[in-house]
Amino acid sequence: MTHEDYMLFAFDEAFTGMRSNKGGPFGSVIVSDGIVIGKGHNMVTSTNDPTAHAEVVAIRNACRAAAAFHLPNAVLYTSCEPCPMCLAAIYWANIKTVYYCADRIDAARIGFDDKFIYEELIISPSKRIMKVEQLHLPISNELFNEWTDKQDKTSY
Repeated sequence: MTHEDYMLFAFDEAFTGMRSNKGGPFGSVIVSDGIVIGKGHNMVTSTNDPTAHAEVVAIRNACRAAAAFHLPNAVLYTSCEPCPMCLAAIYWANIKTVYYCADRIDAARIGFDDKFIYEELIISPSKRIMKVEQLHLPISNELFNEWTDKQDKTSY
């Protein structure tokens, strides 16, 4: 199988989701050792879940299949450049390689513009459009200290 073959699987997912009115025109597959271990298409509108982007759905499915929360040997193929949320999820999943086809400019052209989010992420929380305010409570230290001391935790 070639990169193009796997990308066509991602496009199959995108067309499937879009044509069945599950969500926007996006699809992803995750491959490990030449085997597709996760796939997903956008399901935002059908699940009323703004996080149900193709990449996130594929990561959830791949992690379930792999029984792991990190996928360091996996490759993600996605029909469009990942948005900021999906990019963060890819980093959290420890995926090291991503191939995409359309880019963020192509996505913006059809109504999926993430420029505002990219711009918001690089400024101080106090200057963002959304009100973000830190509340200082002692219980925060208690919680983090308990995590630090916890002997049976699974670190990630």
